[in-house]
This record gives sequence, C-alpha cells and structure tokens, in this order.
Amino acid sequence: MRLPHPRGLLSATVVALLEDPHRDSPEPGWSLGDDDVLGSEDLQLALWILYELHYRGFDGVEDHEWDPRLIAARRELEERFEAELRRCTRHHVDAALAASDDLVDQIVHVIDDVDGPSVARHLQREATREEVLDFLRQRSLYHLKESDPHAFVVPRLDGRAKVALAELQYDEYGAGRPDRLHAQLFADALASCGLDTAYGAYVDDVPGHTLAVNNVMSLLGLQRRLRGAALGHLAAFEATSSVPCRRIAAGIERVGLPDVAAAYFHEHVEADAAHEQVAMRDICGSLVADHPELREDVLFGVAACLHLDVLAAEGLLGTWDAARDTSATRVA
Repeated sequence: MRLPHPRGLLSATVVALLEDPHRDSPEPGWSLGDDDVLGSEDLQLALWILYELHYRGFDGVEDHEWDPRLIAARRELEERFEAELRRCTRHHVDAALAASDDLVDQIVHVIDDVDGPSVARHLQREATREEVLDFLRQRSLYHLKESDPHAFVVPRLDGRAKVALAELQYDEYGAGRPDRLHAQLFADALASCGLDTAYGAYVDDVPGHTLAVNNVMSLLGLQRRLRGAALGHLAAFEATSSVPCRRIAAGIERVGLPDVAAAYFHEHVEADAAHEQVAMRDICGSLVADHPELREDVLFGVAACLHLDVLAAEGLLGTWDAARDTSATRVA
C-alpha cells in the first residue's frame, strides 16, 4: 500500500518522517487547537497512517513500527482522540449505568440511546448505483482487514472471554477456509463491481469521520488498558450489523450489482445475529464478571462505536445529498 496524500501539517509530518526517517524534522506540536478532533481530516489521517504501521505497513517504507518518535506522536494524537470520545459519550454511559445493573441490558440501553440516520436504509430504498459503489469503497478501508483490530485483544484476556473471542474470530477468519475469510469475501464483492481490491486503495477518498470509525478500533485494540472498551466496541458492532446487512444486500440487488457483492452482506445477516449474543454475553459478560472495574470501559466502547458511526453516516448522507442537489441544478 502506498502512503496516502497528506491533508495538513500533522499528516504531512508523519508522511515526511516515514519517507525519510533520518531527516531532522521539526515537531509540529501534534496539536489542533480548537479544531474538530473526531472529524479532522488531518489528525485522523495522521493517526490512521501511524496505526497502519501495526498492520500491513506501506510500500517502500522501512519497518518503523516501534520508532520512538512515531510512537510519541501516536500517543499525543490518540490522547486527544480518546478524551474527545469520552467527553461525547459520557452521558450515554451514565444513562446506561443508571438504567440497570445487568451488563447486557446496559449495552442494549446504549445502543437504543445513540440515535442517528441509517445509511443502510438509504441504500435499501433510494441510493443510486454510484452511491452504493461509493459505500463499498468507503467500507473497504475496514473490511479488507476485517476483525484484525479486535484480534489484538486475544492475548490480553483469559478464561471464558478469551475462548469466546477466539471462537468468534475463527468464524470471521473463515472457519479454516481461506476462501471464506471475511476480508476475502469483501474483496470478491469489490472485484465483482469493478472496484480496486488492494488493501487501503481508497484511503484518499475517505473523509475524516470515516477514518475515525476505523481508528477507534485500533485505538482500543492496541492498548491493554482499553481491552474492555475494545470488546464493548465489538459487541456494538455485532449487535447493530445483522439488520443493516440485510438492507444493504437488498440495496445492492435493487441497483443491479452482481450477486457476489450482495453475498458478502447476506453472509453477515445470520453470522452477526449469532455473534451478537456471543459478544455481549460470553465475551463482555465474562470479562466484566471477572473484572468488574472494566464495566464502564465496556460501555464506553459501545458508545464510542455508535457515536462515530452516526457522525460518519451524517457526513456520507450529506455528501450524497449535496451531489444530488448539484446534479439537479446542472440539469435545470
């Protein structure tokens, strides 16, 4: 994967350090002033690049996964990211804690409490063919490495939570069949639509809020202290996937894209319905039973996942609406 095009001082500095690690580069302070942390194109891209050093890396770039300067930069940027996420989701966590003493009920309360527009419903009912293709491009940033961020949590667990997470990941990774690897199924869907299947191919087309949706998984998965939040994120992801996947598949079929593209989402209708219970009860429930102090972090992970999904959905639907308005004006 090639390095993305920078979108500001922060991402430009990260790219410069990776392209020439021996240069004397003045540190930018890694700050954004009063800018929107969650939607910042520059900060979120810089973080995404730094996180990707822990996944597949970049073409022509030496192995700088543990370069102290880059780790220091990552820590400063992600501290801003985490602090803003906690600020934005605190009321959802507090409301869930006040509503029940049962963890599953609390998770469901957060899911019901975080409300926003539905991209899946739009895709099912009225999206154009180009909007569906744009959705697939946007989603490729995660689905071509599906489940990898949560896999970082496996060695940080023990007992029932570890076993349940490994069981869920086994399904995500194809249950022993490379052709059924979920990332491969999504690559097959992209190929059937004539889209690029290369890992990270569309990163330059992905806006800040969608980068944040991807970054939060790495933020939580790469830090042991946030393992509870990582598993809460997983529970929210699985619990809000089955019905939207059915709608997305219907939308793909409605605009006449190949059956292979819809097949990826059909696969997740049943799989994620089962994974929902595993994630909430066997993974998160077992973790909190053994480590009660992680309850709030689990709920934070749930709320962070859903809050960022709402922001990304608002941005994506807004972009599509604006494009339609522009097109209508030109026709008129």
